[in-house]
Amino acid sequence: MDPEHYFPSPSLSTRWWSKETVAVVTGGNKGIGFALVKRLAELGLTVVLAARDKQKGEHAVESIQAELGLVAPHHVHFLLLDVSDPESIKTFASSFKAKFGATLDILVNNAAVSFNELYQNSVDHAESVMKTNFYGPKLLIQELLPLFRSSSSSITRILNVSSRLGSLDKVRNEEIRRILESGELKEEEIEEMVKKFMRDVRNGTWKSEGWPMYWTDYAVSKLALNAYSKVLAKRYNSELMSVNCFCPGFTQTSMTKGKGTHTAHQAASLAATLALLPPHHLPTGKFFLLRNNTNFHLANSKL
Repeated sequence: MDPEHYFPSPSLSTRWWSKETVAVVTGGNKGIGFALVKRLAELGLTVVLAARDKQKGEHAVESIQAELGLVAPHHVHFLLLDVSDPESIKTFASSFKAKFGATLDILVNNAAVSFNELYQNSVDHAESVMKTNFYGPKLLIQELLPLFRSSSSSITRILNVSSRLGSLDKVRNEEIRRILESGELKEEEIEEMVKKFMRDVRNGTWKSEGWPMYWTDYAVSKLALNAYSKVLAKRYNSELMSVNCFCPGFTQTSMTKGKGTHTAHQAASLAATLALLPPHHLPTGKFFLLRNNTNFHLANSKL
């Protein structure tokens, strides 16, 4: 999954959205998610900040509203969501429908967890990582699909915040790579891959089965998310829905204990650029990543 060497970076001045445009950002109470909610609200969208902690989520909304002042006093809303809990996902979808109806334009699956320190590689929490990073976004997409806006004048968008750790070139198991590289990849095959990984974890054989070597459980969860994004992009007409992944790179967040080459604000600015690409520049089935940590250009490759 080597990045291509060129990507046109259209300006956000090509404004196709309005205050009626509705975006959902998961994991929105801190880090990249918080910065992205703030950026989208600043640009004039209506944004739903989704977070699993009610107090932290509401405080995050109040903080954004206070900081933006009159720019977007009513553009940011909080809805409770724990993406690791299927019942919470269903409740979130019901709450969104009751409040906004079938008006969703943009979904950014940002919420994710890793229980490893930077240079650790434990799989003790693999089940929790998989529930949050793969099954959660997958189920959320499925629950929200009926709530995406149906319009001939706009393209609905899903942006999955992923990681280059889940790139195919990190997989050393040739059979798994062959399946995931197939142009006829099926959702069921992704599910089987995840089940195999969890069996390998339980059996203690995960180190010898050719899985990614760094942050293995996190990497496999993102590998599965990338693959599912590829399936979705193929399933839906690109003129109606765009599905892409974005790797924010080594960002200074709580997951990296504040270490990184750039800030959450910088990563969120790029995520906003991708989420708001003009329809005539909007691809589908792409994996975007930072190409240059100094200039923050983007490179992209197919999923």
